[in-house]
Amino acid sequence: MPEQRRSPGFGTRELPVQPDVIAPDGSHVRELLSLPSGSAAHFQLSPGAISRAGRHRTVDEIWYILAGRGEMWRRDGSREEVVSLSPGVCLTIPLGTSFQFRSFGDSPLSAFAVTIPPWPAGSDDEWREVAAHWPEG
Repeated sequence: MPEQRRSPGFGTRELPVQPDVIAPDGSHVRELLSLPSGSAAHFQLSPGAISRAGRHRTVDEIWYILAGRGEMWRRDGSREEVVSLSPGVCLTIPLGTSFQFRSFGDSPLSAFAVTIPPWPAGSDDEWREVAAHWPEG
């Protein structure tokens, strides 16, 4: 008889009012839910703020912009680009990609993100700082 995968159960959570943590890049993170194959979170960067630049050691991310405006810089080897961020834009941050983002205007930049595999809780070395594309403000 084939082995059956154990179900992790159903999860339900409302978006927390206050951030759960400050990410290594400086954004405010509201943790949502997690499964063995991935986790979800809400990221918010204050109006006019610039994140620290970094890269992930073991995870990929997919971001969907919910509110605000800004830009995301990504570099992977010889490929480099800056993309405009606004509600409805979806982008990927593949494993090992250097990235930095910034918020424009008077409202925060907010994004929903999926991390694959889940963010390694308690890890001090998942995110590594890299040379900034924009000076932090």
